[in-house]
Amino acid sequence: MPTSDRIYLDYAATTPCDPDVVTAMLPYFGDVFGNPSSIHRDGQRGWQAVERARKAIASALNCASGEIVFTSGGSESDNLALRGVVLAAQRNKQRPHLITTAVEHHAIGRTLAQLHTDFNCDVTYLPVDQHGLVSAAQVAAAIRPETRLVTVIYANNEIGSIQPIADLAHVCKEAGVLLHIDAVQAASQLTIDVDALGVDLMSLGAHKFYGPKGVGALYIRRGTPITVTQTGGAQEQGLRAGTHNVPLIVGMGKAIDVVVAQREAYNAHVQHLRDLLIEQVLTTIPDAQLTGHPTQRLPNHASFVFKNIDGNDLLMRLDMVGISASSGSACSTGNPEPSGVIKALGLPQDWQLGSLRLTVGKHTTQAEIATTVQKLREIITKMRATSPAVQRETV
Repeated sequence: MPTSDRIYLDYAATTPCDPDVVTAMLPYFGDVFGNPSSIHRDGQRGWQAVERARKAIASALNCASGEIVFTSGGSESDNLALRGVVLAAQRNKQRPHLITTAVEHHAIGRTLAQLHTDFNCDVTYLPVDQHGLVSAAQVAAAIRPETRLVTVIYANNEIGSIQPIADLAHVCKEAGVLLHIDAVQAASQLTIDVDALGVDLMSLGAHKFYGPKGVGALYIRRGTPITVTQTGGAQEQGLRAGTHNVPLIVGMGKAIDVVVAQREAYNAHVQHLRDLLIEQVLTTIPDAQLTGHPTQRLPNHASFVFKNIDGNDLLMRLDMVGISASSGSACSTGNPEPSGVIKALGLPQDWQLGSLRLTVGKHTTQAEIATTVQKLREIITKMRATSPAVQRETV
């Protein structure tokens, strides 16, 4: 759990393990230690635990157990989806065309960049509107005869906006194109029913929904052409070699059960706090702007830009007063440049560096929101008092 002397508002970066998840994992660190690929009884106890977790995840996704492949996390799931589809297409002597957006996680963006440079793939990056969204019409217009895959983040990790996945899926299905979604941020709060969404591939990471770090899954709809990218043993239907990490897989299965059971109450709790946070920041801090869609956003996600503020400096000052936050993706914290997501929103340059992401969770309280807003207002006031850019504006 977050420590009592600090305020943790970075649940989009990671969540603490639920106590029930920790309890479920513990036996598999000691008593039940057999390799699940072994045929003896000790190994089969591990295998049964893996399969129970697989069934739990399949149930949450409304799919068959055989359509779930365990990975080391969301980034590996993204890599397997993209590289696997590309390699399958190239095996058939095709030069695949892929479509994505300008606001994807680095696990998608950098993988596509390498596929373009090193594997002769053609990639189209669709621009987004001021809320970070793409439309089905944009996707439809970009599809070509050689298009093999559209990959879109379900809910954006930096700005919280939720893409119209079902609409995009309809366009892709009509054109006979695969749709992959990065649902790492979405799984804790949104539906992950693959039939309702209409997706062919979906990436998950357990540590975003109160499970352990280092484990994830990729849903692959049966019949999807995909090639193995990590060779070795025949684990995971031959699609992901390597000894199963049984404790973490068990933890992911338990975490998904907890998420499904608690989602309605969880969303009500976090959305109330999120709305309170957004309202108080925007009404008490001058030159503050919400990023992402005002309503079509994750229930726990608040993100802002502040004019003439250095986001990294702001983060350090918040940390010094006991508040854990982020300037966007936790993968890029510390970079002095504005993120690609913030740039894609078309904000003026004097706003781009001042991004802040505050994400609430099951342990967040209303008192913590009040304290955070007060400290944030004090810090920004002090920063602007010594800002050369602000001084120039007041002359």
